[in-house]
Amino acid sequence: MSEPTGRLTHLDAAGAASMVDVSGKAVTERVAVAGGSIAMQAATLDLALSGSAKKGDVIATARLAGIMAAKRTADLIPLCHPLALDRVAVDVEADPVLPGFHVTATVKVSGRTGVEMEALTAVSVALLTLYDMLKAVDRGMRIDGIALRRKSGGASGDWIA
Repeated sequence: MSEPTGRLTHLDAAGAASMVDVSGKAVTERVAVAGGSIAMQAATLDLALSGSAKKGDVIATARLAGIMAAKRTADLIPLCHPLALDRVAVDVEADPVLPGFHVTATVKVSGRTGVEMEALTAVSVALLTLYDMLKAVDRGMRIDGIALRRKSGGASGDWIA
């Protein structure tokens, strides 16, 4: 885990929660990539990949849920700015060794604030959707490792995990 980088930006001088004022920041291209995984029984992975899961196309549904979640992040996380996102890509990759799936979300915006929360939200909801779609056959699935992988743009520059 990395060391803290400074003061908490969502607290005002009195220590109360507040939305960060980004009005003075330059509009720049900002990109964030987040990832995570879900482990399951091999038979559950096989079912998901076969396309015959009772609830339908598990992978396509998870991808769409992640994209939709990124667009609604400000509705879910109280101090996030609502953003007009330029790109959201959610990749769901099967891993027979895990067994399970790895989910990666890439979010891009030209704006005054970053999109780390949107990428993390996309991954979280995509993984939760996989769980929801497959829980009838495997309630022991485990979601792990949701984290920011990298980000670029803004005053703080580039960061790689």
